[in-house]
Amino acid sequence: MNETSQNPAAENLDRDPAPFHELMGMKLVEWRDGYARVVLDTGRQHSNRSGIVHGGVILSMIDQTAAFSGLWCSVPGNVRKAVTIDLDCRFTGQIKGGRVTAVAQMAKRGRNIFFCRTEIFDESGEMVAFGASTHRWRAGSESVEGQPA
Repeated sequence: MNETSQNPAAENLDRDPAPFHELMGMKLVEWRDGYARVVLDTGRQHSNRSGIVHGGVILSMIDQTAAFSGLWCSVPGNVRKAVTIDLDCRFTGQIKGGRVTAVAQMAKRGRNIFFCRTEIFDESGEMVAFGASTHRWRAGSESVEGQPA
């Protein structure tokens, strides 16, 4: 699923990727506490009838990449989980295909909630969308140590 195999925090993602990530083709390529980068090599299945990458694909990338920025775990084998409670997106361009990159940074964290900013880039490096989101850690996931998988 991802290219972060040398990162012990990603070992559970390699063993048990989320079915939706596999369906979409998203790959987590960089991950650390408060930061995530996800790429997607788009195909016809990601496009709308106009041949442009569907906005729902972009929104899904914003949602997932932002969540990853708050789910990095310092203990190999442990996991953290969260739910999205608010998601906002602005489209500033369109993507006709190729590789799409999402970069998310955690803007602020509280005891149970974290806030993120995410930007989406086309393969030429032009920003084509950005978003803000709020996520709530599930019980046991508030600490960077996470919990057993």
